[in-house]
Amino acid sequence: MATEVDTWSTSKTQADGTFSFDENVSEMNQPYNADDDDLNEAEVNGNWTPQEKALHEARLKAKAKRRVRKNSRNSTSESFSESGDPAGGDPNSPKGKINTSDRKSRTGKGRGLPKKGGAGGKGVWGAAGMVYEDEEPDVRDPNYDESKQGVTVYATVMPEVDEKELEKMVNPIVREYFEHGDTKEVQMLLKELNLGAHKYEFSSLAVSLSLEGKASHRELTSRLLSDLSGKMLSQSEMARAFDKTLKELPDLILDTPEAPQMLGQFIARAIADHILPMSFLDCYKGKVDCEHARVALDRAAVLLTMKRKMVRLDNVWGVGGGLRPVKHLVKEMNLLLKEYLISGDVTEAERCLRDLEVPHFHHELVFEAVVMVLESTGDTASHMMIKLLQSFWKSGLITVDQMNRGFERVYTELPEISLDVPHAHSLLETFVDLCYQESVITKQLRDACPSRGRKRFVSEGDGGVIKT
Repeated sequence: MATEVDTWSTSKTQADGTFSFDENVSEMNQPYNADDDDLNEAEVNGNWTPQEKALHEARLKAKAKRRVRKNSRNSTSESFSESGDPAGGDPNSPKGKINTSDRKSRTGKGRGLPKKGGAGGKGVWGAAGMVYEDEEPDVRDPNYDESKQGVTVYATVMPEVDEKELEKMVNPIVREYFEHGDTKEVQMLLKELNLGAHKYEFSSLAVSLSLEGKASHRELTSRLLSDLSGKMLSQSEMARAFDKTLKELPDLILDTPEAPQMLGQFIARAIADHILPMSFLDCYKGKVDCEHARVALDRAAVLLTMKRKMVRLDNVWGVGGGLRPVKHLVKEMNLLLKEYLISGDVTEAERCLRDLEVPHFHHELVFEAVVMVLESTGDTASHMMIKLLQSFWKSGLITVDQMNRGFERVYTELPEISLDVPHAHSLLETFVDLCYQESVITKQLRDACPSRGRKRFVSEGDGGVIKT
């Protein structure tokens, strides 16, 4: 009876899938059999639940991993035996132990060569026979020492002037040049600017500004372009500048109606000074649509035809301001006063005086006007000159200093004037009084007028005594 119970319990236990510890150990020691896996797989597919199936698959994977580890250990022991050491040696011996820190592949992959050809690893500076080149020191290197890098050269880098800022920077230079007329100073200022590709625009701006100014300004501009040519600007850059000015003529005539004629004179002067090539005008024949540009080119062609035998068109703008000889200025002022005495046009006389551009020489006009009054007959010249001087005084064309200086010159040279005009003293006193009444001169200047002492002798009966 007991035997039956034991048999039932054993079979039941096996049917339920419960195994003892001894049976599990014996099963683990048995070699792997593929038929058992197939059989177990059939049982799983046929009768087991999904949970049991997943558990069984996990057990199979664990068995496979154990087999891989066992095979790797066997291959390692075989390698030891091939090297001459016994495979079953003392496990406590260093040679019998497996080097677990070895980074070589245990799966048999690779060629067994050292990494990076022996050039890698901590404390290794490269493969044997490798030659290193000198490297530039890195500023970001913590050990970088600037004092050991040799002589440091500091240079000022000027950024290129923008096209929008070019006009703001060039206008003061050109206007200041109109005051001092020193071309070398302009060259020095331009060298400090990095004009870059906009260098040619300086000539265009200078010509445009001179068109709005006086004849002397245009003369100075022509001289400036002549001095800059070949040194800072080439013929092609000059031609490009004048081409731009020709295209801007429709806008320039709004402020300067005579801009086409003036630009034509600039072109003729530039060609004569060898600033522009002789073929400059030929490039525009039959290619100009702007009417104002055609007027400028025609003007230049006419001037070059008239002055073909001249090397330079020096007088195309006339001789301006203080550049004229003193004798020429005196002659111009005499002619101005004579024309005024004939026409009586104060406005025209004022315009002519302004065109001479010699405000520092206006005292000569005052001197010549007073001398003409002394040399004239009648009172007409006296009243007309007072009217002219009064107009110049009120408009500020002739300053106090120039007016006083002109009259003082007459006072100084009165003895010589009296040789030609015997009554010069009395005429001058009368004219000075009228000028003071019309507020042309000051009281101090009137009181400074010289007067001849009037000494009258009595009759002979008085014994030759001078009557006081």
